[in-house]
Amino acid sequence: MAYKRPQQGEMDFSRIRLPKEEEGEMFGIVTATHGAGKMTVECDDGKTRMGRIPGKMKKRVWVRVGDLVIIKPWIVQSDEKCDIVWRYLRTQSNWIQNKGKLKTLTYG
Repeated sequence: MAYKRPQQGEMDFSRIRLPKEEEGEMFGIVTATHGAGKMTVECDDGKTRMGRIPGKMKKRVWVRVGDLVIIKPWIVQSDEKCDIVWRYLRTQSNWIQNKGKLKTLTYG
């Protein structure tokens, strides 16, 4: 089975990372930044949590207000705090919304 290279104008979305339900991950949208790698995130389960960008990701990825992210709630204070695990590019988040993967969030 050969790999089909995407043609110009189309993207290969087979490699998009989706939340792992068994690990408790879910979609979220960043609504505000507070500095020091902390952000307010509106989560897919309807709750608003304080998100933290881990140091490994903080050095490599810029997360801004309005970005679609994957979050993982903390074991302790799971209704209040979470870690931001992944940030999507604008085209990826548009694709995810068009495919109906977002449950309760309205992106854009």
